[in-house]
Amino acid sequence: MKLKDRIALVTGGGSGLGRAISLLFAEEGAHVIVNELRPETAEQTVSSMKGPAGGRAIQADVADSAQVKAMFATIERELGTLDILVNNAGIAFGPGDDRAEVNRKSEALIMELLSGQGGQTHLDVTQNLSDESWRRMLAVHLDGTFYCTREALRLMSKKNRGAIVNLSSVAALTGLEVVPHYSAAKGAILAFTRAVARDVASRGIRVNAICPGYIDTPMTERMSPLIRTAVIARTPLRRTGEPHEVAATALFLVSDDSSFFTGQWLSPNGGLFIG
Repeated sequence: MKLKDRIALVTGGGSGLGRAISLLFAEEGAHVIVNELRPETAEQTVSSMKGPAGGRAIQADVADSAQVKAMFATIERELGTLDILVNNAGIAFGPGDDRAEVNRKSEALIMELLSGQGGQTHLDVTQNLSDESWRRMLAVHLDGTFYCTREALRLMSKKNRGAIVNLSSVAALTGLEVVPHYSAAKGAILAFTRAVARDVASRGIRVNAICPGYIDTPMTERMSPLIRTAVIARTPLRRTGEPHEVAATALFLVSDDSSFFTGQWLSPNGGLFIG
């Protein structure tokens, strides 16, 4: 078992990538703390674990500094330490975002491109973004990653050992015009990963990132069949990814197999971005 006797926290672990990562870590021997905004989904993940060390659910909004501090206080009180942090919690659209309208325009744009008559449809996503949507997107992704990392480092620094994985996205590498605020948040996470990796390397703490492509999760299930077909057509491996493929990447980055990796990003994306 690659994570025997280690304590891991996975934020947003109630579904999708976070759930797959939590279950795999548990199978590999870690005691996994599953964080979620909705406690019932975290409990479902914990109840599905098959590892010997088990886990526990803990509710907190990672965008709220006070709630994050309280979560880590509970971890320190009950478990004494933390070996692994996976900053996975995230949202695809912010409050007030018209997802249906973006999907409709995206489909129209695809049809125009296929017919060779592009230029009639304009997405105009950025100019229609609300302050609330922009701020919530950055709060969940970027603030949440910072708040959890800050608290995790306080625990990891006590024994000069630990591994942190931040979930970025292929959106940080290419930019996705339908979600500029998501792209901005994920790009900032990559820069944050590099900076923190340099900051804490002398303490034996490694910090890396994962930039997934299109993965079959609840976050992507609302894509229309046409948009999904277009995404697959742009992906050299001609399919979307599975959560377990991202979980395997996370396992590599937090295990001793990646002991000389820090400040890096890995991108399971099927060839959608090659760089």
